[in-house]
This record gives sequence, C-alpha cells and structure tokens, in this order.
Amino acid sequence: MPRFPDGFTWGVATAAYQIEGAVAEGGRGDSVWDTFCRQPGAIRDGQTGDIADDHYHRWREDVALMADLGVTAYRFSIGWPRVQPTGSGPANDPGLDFYDRLTDALLAAGITPMPTLFHWDLPQPLEDAGGWLARDTAARFADYAALAAGRLADRIGTWITLNEPFVVMALGYAIGTHAPGKALMLGALPTAHHQLLGHGLATQALRAAGASQVVLTNNYSPVWPASDSAEDVAAARAWDALQNRLFTDPVLTGRYPDLASFGLGDPTAGIVKDGDLAAISAPIDALGVNYYVPTQVSAPREAQGGPALPVLEEIDGYPITAFGWPIVPAGLTEVLVQLRDRYADRLPPVYVTENGCSMPDVPATDGSVEDRDRIGYLDGHIRAVADAIAAGVDVRGYLVWSLMDNFEWNEGYHQRFGLVYVDYETQRRTPKASYSWYRDLIALQQSAS
Repeated sequence: MPRFPDGFTWGVATAAYQIEGAVAEGGRGDSVWDTFCRQPGAIRDGQTGDIADDHYHRWREDVALMADLGVTAYRFSIGWPRVQPTGSGPANDPGLDFYDRLTDALLAAGITPMPTLFHWDLPQPLEDAGGWLARDTAARFADYAALAAGRLADRIGTWITLNEPFVVMALGYAIGTHAPGKALMLGALPTAHHQLLGHGLATQALRAAGASQVVLTNNYSPVWPASDSAEDVAAARAWDALQNRLFTDPVLTGRYPDLASFGLGDPTAGIVKDGDLAAISAPIDALGVNYYVPTQVSAPREAQGGPALPVLEEIDGYPITAFGWPIVPAGLTEVLVQLRDRYADRLPPVYVTENGCSMPDVPATDGSVEDRDRIGYLDGHIRAVADAIAAGVDVRGYLVWSLMDNFEWNEGYHQRFGLVYVDYETQRRTPKASYSWYRDLIALQQSAS
C-alpha cells in the first residue's frame, strides 16, 4: 500500500435514518422516509428504518467499535426531524442532547466528528409544504443549521451541509424510487437550485455559529460514452453536466452549467433570484466526493412528449458487487483528477466522504464474516486515491461506507455495506475481516508518520 501524507484522515461514515431507529422516541418527528416506507411496494419486503441498527440506544457500543478500529474521523448525519420535528420552529432539546452525547464520546475517543446536516431525511411537514420544490425549504434548512451548530460548533469544527443532492433530485423527485417518491422527470430541476441555495444559506449560518470548515458532498461518476459516435459522446457530455457539474459549478464558479442539450432553454429562469448565486458560491473549505460506479450512456432514443434523456447503459467486463454495480477503482482516480482539471485553483481540498460496497456477506458457523471481496474492493479504491494524490490532487481523507450494515433505502436490509456485520434480530455487532484489514491499514499508515 502506498504511503499517505501525514495527517491524512481515515474514517467511516453512516447516516441517521439508516442506523438510528427510535423513530418515535425523544420527540423526533416524521421524515419523508418514514412516510415513504409506509407506502406499499416502496421498500423491498416492506422493510422500514423504524429500528435499523438501534444506534440511538447502542451508540456507546458503536463508538467503541470505531475507537478499536482506529479511525480519526466519523462522518454521521444529524437527523433533521430529531432536532426540529416539524422542520421549523425551536429546537427539540432531547434530539440535540443525543448528538451532544455522541459528540463528547467521539472526542473522548480521539475521533473527529464530521456531521452531515441533510442526509435525505427531510421533515415530512416541509415536504407537505412543497419540499425541495419550494424555495422556503432552503430558508428552513438554514434555520435548522443554526440550531444544530449553536449547540455543537463549540466542539465540532467541520460540517457537511448536503449529502448527494443529485440523488435527492434524481431518485426522490424525478424518478420516485426514493422518498418522497415524486416522478416529475426534468420537472424536478428546481430541487437542484433550492438544495444549493439551502447549502449557501446554511454555510452563512454555520460560519456565524463558529464552524471552521464547511463542506458540500456530492456523488461523482465518470461518464463514458457507449461508443465513439458523436451522438453518444454528446450524450455523455450532457449527463456529466447533469450529475457532476450541476451541483458543483454553481458552488465553485458561481454559475450553472449549460443544460441546453436537454431542450430546456434556461432551466433556472424564474427560479434563481438576485443574490442566490453569491450565497451558493461562498467559499467552502473542502469538497466531499462520494464514489461508487462509473456511468455509461448512449444517445437518447426518440422522446415521447418531452425532452429526450441519455440512455444509461450497463457496463460489462468488470466484477460486480451484490448490488450489481461494476467495480472500477480507476473510476475514482478519474473523478478526482477530472475535478482538479476542471476547477483548477478553484477546487478546495477534497475528502472521499463515501466509498464502499455491498457484498453477499454470510457468517460462518463460528459467526465470523470473511468478506475478502470487500477487502479487495477497498484495497483497490484506496490505491486509486493514492494515484490521484500522486497526480497532484489534494485529497485529505478517505471514509469507508459504511461502519456497519444498515437500512439501505429502497433495498431495505438486503444490501450489506458494513465493516461490521449486524444481526438485525439480535442487534449483535460482529466485525468482519474487512474491519480488521482496515484497522491494520490505519495503524500501519499512522506508525509511518
């Protein structure tokens, strides 16, 4: 394994709805995911996040697992409905108390807390009022950021505003396979601007509360044309603008990318107000990069009653995860180098805030989980980060998704991403072979410092 720079951050990541459970405890309100899980057929086998990993009650055990792992950072998310049950108004003190205790325990264990303010669990009352289609949600997000940071910023320096706003737009509002289950197709585009505006306004609130570092996390994917034809190359360029640039250009350059290839004219007309882009493009201290898979596209087929979208094609010739995703470590290097080349000196330092894989983990008779395929995955992707650093990209950290198996959104409990195996019947946690491998890698890197 290559030697990483001194002070490089090694961590793990989770999200509130995926691990906490206790959805009706401590004054927590409903989120869009609570509502979505109640819809017949929305989640595989009708599963819900009502209990998940019961982290709300077992957080001490989970912090101990991280301490034994030797990570220097833990990226978790703060549940907006736990802090502000209706999405507006005063803070729910018992909810903030939970994150207060977690923060102190992490710091006592020598682990830097890296909270994400929004990891998809929008309070249901805000969705009832329009959700991210409504401009007011951006203002409500800033109010919530002020409440969370007002309690925690005296001990937490680094804050992530949004997680993967492209997925919220695409799967939540355009296609409807994620909460809130809207199927608006390109009519979902206003959610892009309102999420970014929320990021900008929350950045102001975080700075005012004393946050020293503000980060935005996007999921990035190298976009490959299915062939060398001019049509497929144009389709790849269009999809790259939609996924990789729509949520990054406004932050780092102060303007939206050209989406004319979708036949939309100016998609921001009537949505972007004076001062919005100035707020959105306020300097951030780091960019979070989530990477899982490349994307391959071909030219649009004939459109029926609307703009034609590029066609997402399967990528053959690579091993796959239990999710059926191709395993392409070089895609992570490609993404990181592309960001460096695209934004040059506008690009702040980068953290790989999520990277990991679902594998068919089956405990042996002695209870152990020998997930050698995950070890191979992580080894390849960590080496890909090293390649990006060698190419001149300022990467400051790498966080594995995920600390432990959890509720995997519309897949329920059928996909296991964790370094720790969770028996959902007993809530017993069992570190997998990959946990030991990652612990040894961290220890080796730190001993060389």
